[in-house]
Amino acid sequence: MARLPLIVQNERRKIIGLAITIWLQMCTVASWFLVALGAIHSLHTYRPRIRSYILDFYAKRDYVKRLVYASDETCIEQVRMNRTTFFKLCEMLQTLGELKSSRNMLVDKQVAMFLHIISHHLKNRVIKQHFNRSGETVSRLFHNVFNAIICLQDVLFKKAEPITANSTDPRWKWFKNCLGALDGTHIKIRVPIVDKPRYRTRKGDIATNMLGVCTPDMQFVYVLPGWEGYVTDGRVLRDAISRRHGLKVPHGHYYLVDVEYTNCEGFLAPFRGQRYHLNEWRQGYQPSTLEEFFNMKHASARNVIKRCFGLLKLRWGILKSPSFYLVRVHNRIIIACCLLHNFIRTYMSLDSIEEELGEGLPSNVINDDEPNIINIHPSDAWATWRIELANQMFDEWQTSRN
Repeated sequence: MARLPLIVQNERRKIIGLAITIWLQMCTVASWFLVALGAIHSLHTYRPRIRSYILDFYAKRDYVKRLVYASDETCIEQVRMNRTTFFKLCEMLQTLGELKSSRNMLVDKQVAMFLHIISHHLKNRVIKQHFNRSGETVSRLFHNVFNAIICLQDVLFKKAEPITANSTDPRWKWFKNCLGALDGTHIKIRVPIVDKPRYRTRKGDIATNMLGVCTPDMQFVYVLPGWEGYVTDGRVLRDAISRRHGLKVPHGHYYLVDVEYTNCEGFLAPFRGQRYHLNEWRQGYQPSTLEEFFNMKHASARNVIKRCFGLLKLRWGILKSPSFYLVRVHNRIIIACCLLHNFIRTYMSLDSIEEELGEGLPSNVINDDEPNIINIHPSDAWATWRIELANQMFDEWQTSRN
């Protein structure tokens, strides 16, 4: 009789254990069912997300299509180049500038955004609304394109081409071995209040003094922005030729400069105290001395750098009014604008701004390994050569009139 309760207890334990096992298995089955149900729900919700992302991607490209791909006329108006030239720039920035598409923005949209900003000098808040992107994204992609363009300096800056002895260009045939013209121009910028006195020009503007050097076919050879507005052009030139990767002027060659620069080897200036500016010759006045004739021809040829500056500022709105960027960034933007100016003149055959300008000269590139001029000092030999050249020019002109 004493063993009966023990047997009953064992049976109860077996029943309880079996019940617990069945319950655990049911929980396991239920958990797997819930996991499967969640996966099915995720699958059904993920597909609409993919579709939404794709639709959003193409919707955001609508503005680029209207900006660039609608017509050549619209493309030139908005990004300053036609569609073919725009495609060429995108290709060059990808292959040589290592510009890459992001997950949400292709290369062409990045380039269009950058060109649109510098063409019309638009603020970040305007661009982020047009392109439907965040301000951070606009700023980051702007600098990506900007840095890719700067990487193309060796490709886009024109190589110096001296005027040959058999040149027939009426403006340049007098200046054998001349490489082009140079001058300085002021570009307005924003600087901290403490720096304004240094950047204030004689006209009262806050600007940087940029040195520009161009060829007879109006392509930039070298640019040096960054000097304060009050600095003289001669000081900027001295800095340019003293830099390791600065302006190179081989012996035997020279650039045309105005009276603000020293007349010395490598830099041919006009005669002081004589008629010089082109508007002084447009009233039917004829030169009466060899100095005046020399100055007239000198001004006619050197005017190429003035036209170059004019086209640069007309094309890129960001250079016509103070920029919203830091000075060091804006100085590099100036270089990028000059590089794009060269690119457009090289790859766009017909430009509404430049279509009436003459053609360039045949290529006769100088050797960069030749000895270069490294200082600016007046010399009797250079002054004598200028007089001899002026005499030759004046004699030929008088002979042609007889």
